[in-house]
Amino acid sequence: MKCPFCREGDFAVVDSRSHRGGFPIRRKRLCNHCKRRVLTVEHVEEVPLKVIKKDESREPFDPAKLRRGLERACYKRPVSTEQIETIVRQVENDIYAEYFSEVPVTVIGELVMDYLKKLDQVAYVRFASVYREFTDVGDFVEEIEPMLAEEKSGNRPRRK
Repeated sequence: MKCPFCREGDFAVVDSRSHRGGFPIRRKRLCNHCKRRVLTVEHVEEVPLKVIKKDESREPFDPAKLRRGLERACYKRPVSTEQIETIVRQVENDIYAEYFSEVPVTVIGELVMDYLKKLDQVAYVRFASVYREFTDVGDFVEEIEPMLAEEKSGNRPRRK
């Protein structure tokens, strides 16, 4: 940022203050060249994240929708509300770390399945059956076979 008075120097931040939840941020700045002080007010402009659906339509990313899907998959399973909230936060963090304005729904679904697979296998299969649109028992078998192979090889402890 150039000085509005001399148009020569850059500003050094002397003091920063945020108000009520961090918005807006007020900064006192000092020009390195003419030594004049300026007060700036900064607002964070957030770009809403859009989800690219399978039919190429777009809709706003909604963590509540993700939470509802997880709750349905985890219905009558030993999965707490805190664990569901943790998955929602982890997926949200992963998405915002990699994508700026649009994210394919396939990325969200795969992230959720990765987290569910580690948490609860039954919830994972329930979620996968809806997400991957299983049409018959063969689809379920294809999804479960790799998990059974992992248990037999000793890579994953068998649940009772």
